Amino acid sequence: MPSDYQPPSQGTTTVAYHPPKSGGAITVTPAVYRPSTSPAQARFAQQQPPGQSGAWYVYQCSGQGFADALYRPPIWIPNGPQPTPSPEQLAQQAYNQLRLPSPQIHASPAETQLVNLPTWLWMDRSQWRPQTATASVPGVSVTATATPQSVTWSMGDGSTITCQGAGSPFPAGGDPKAASPDCGHTYRQTSQGQPNNTYPVAATVHWTVAWSGAGQDGTFPDLTTTSNATFAVAESQALNNAPR
Repeated sequence: MPSDYQPPSQGTTTVAYHPPKSGGAITVTPAVYRPSTSPAQARFAQQQPPGQSGAWYVYQCSGQGFADALYRPPIWIPNGPQPTPSPEQLAQQAYNQLRLPSPQIHASPAETQLVNLPTWLWMDRSQWRPQTATASVPGVSVTATATPQSVTWSMGDGSTITCQGAGSPFPAGGDPKAASPDCGHTYRQTSQGQPNNTYPVAATVHWTVAWSGAGQDGTFPDLTTTSNATFAVAESQALNNAPR
């Protein structure tokens, strides 16, 4: 917000800054830098450029439920149009604002996997969708979009598989011996003897990121998110009648 602050004249060592009356009667004395070679002279972080029109401004940060009481020194902002961020700069801001979910892991059988019986793997479909973030200034808006492409599964038994998509849920009433059409794994050894008698499973989703706006577009490096679970794997002979 605009301020009535004026920089000190040459030789002045301190200056009292009075915020607008609506903010209360508070006097703040900014710190003064004195170089060791000339302790009698004061230097301030910023001075008004000679012959340049503009105004001094102070930060006033507030929001719902809070007010920022931290003192910040006034800054000089010249009059006239201010530089507008480029589409690439706005795209970087949008990219930094992306918040990607870690889709929930699903498997069938639901509780205990069985040796030599196909395990179906899939991710939460409600989260397997593009995620967007937008950065804008008056007249210019740029959107970054992250799209899930594939998921790499580390199955805990030394096996790693990559699925081109979220995977298919096991259908109600499906054949327990049928393999998943697009994302599955068959364990050949039980998890007995492993920590907690389970295999640690990790699913890493790979996201491509693109941006567009202001008549331009581009891409960013891919992003990844990882979900984790543990699978207990038992001998199928002992659980032949276990529901999926």
